[in-house]
Amino acid sequence: MVSADAARTVVGILGNIISLFLFLSPVKTFIEIWKEGSVQNYSPAPYLATLMNCMAWTLYGLPMVHSHSTLLVTINGSGSAIQLAYIILFLIFSDRQKRLRVFLVLLLELFFISLLTVLVLTRVHTPKDRCMIVGIISILFSVMMYASPLVVMKLVITTRSVEFMPFFLSFTSFANGLVWSAYSLIPFDPFIAVPNAVGSMFGLAQLILYATFYRSTKRLIGERKHKSEVGLSEVVVVIAAEDSRKADSAPRKSRWCF
Repeated sequence: MVSADAARTVVGILGNIISLFLFLSPVKTFIEIWKEGSVQNYSPAPYLATLMNCMAWTLYGLPMVHSHSTLLVTINGSGSAIQLAYIILFLIFSDRQKRLRVFLVLLLELFFISLLTVLVLTRVHTPKDRCMIVGIISILFSVMMYASPLVVMKLVITTRSVEFMPFFLSFTSFANGLVWSAYSLIPFDPFIAVPNAVGSMFGLAQLILYATFYRSTKRLIGERKHKSEVGLSEVVVVIAAEDSRKADSAPRKSRWCF
C-alpha cells in the first residue's frame, strides 16, 4: 500500500511539472512581443501577480517556516526567476508610461517580500506562527495571481475575442489548481487548499470564455486580414492610376523629324 508521504511526493512532482508548464506557457506570447517590438495590448498584471505569489510560497516552503515542503520551494523558486525574466522583457518593450508603472510595482513587490522575510524570521519564533502568517499572506497573493486574468477576461468579453488570452495558459492554470488542491489533502493544508480551489474555478471560467468566443475570434481575425488585403489592393490601384495619368500627360514626340 502506498504511504501518504509517497503519494504526496508523487502529486507534488506532478504539480511541479504542470506548474512549470504554466510558468513557461507565455513564452510564445513573449516571442511575439519580441518580434513586434511592442507589448501591444498584453497586460503585465498576470506576471507581476505570479511573481509575488511565487516569492511568497518560496518563503512558505522554507524549512524554518513549513517543514517537508521542498517541492514548494523548487517550483516557486523557479517560477520567481521565470516571471522576473518576463517582467524584464515587458519593461524593455513597453512605452515609457507603462514601463514606469510596471517598474514601480516590481520595486514595491521586492521591498514587501524582503521586509516580510526579515520580520517573520527574526520576530516570529515558532514554526507554527510563521506558517500561519506566511500562509495567510500567500493565500491572498495566490488568489490575486489566479484572479489577475480577470483584466484579460474583461477584454475578451468586451471585444468578443480571445486573441490576447492564450488557451494553453488558461488550461495549465486550471490543471495547476486541481493538482495542488489534491496535494493539499495529503495531509490537509488549508493554506494550499483554499487558493488552489479558487484557482481551479478561475481557470475553468477562462476555458468557458475561450470556448464561447473562439469562433468569433477567428472571424474577427479573418475580417481584419481581409480589410488589410483590400486596403493594400486599393493602394496599388491608386499608385497604378497615378502612374498612368502621368504617362498620359507627358509630351509625346512627333513621328516626323525635320
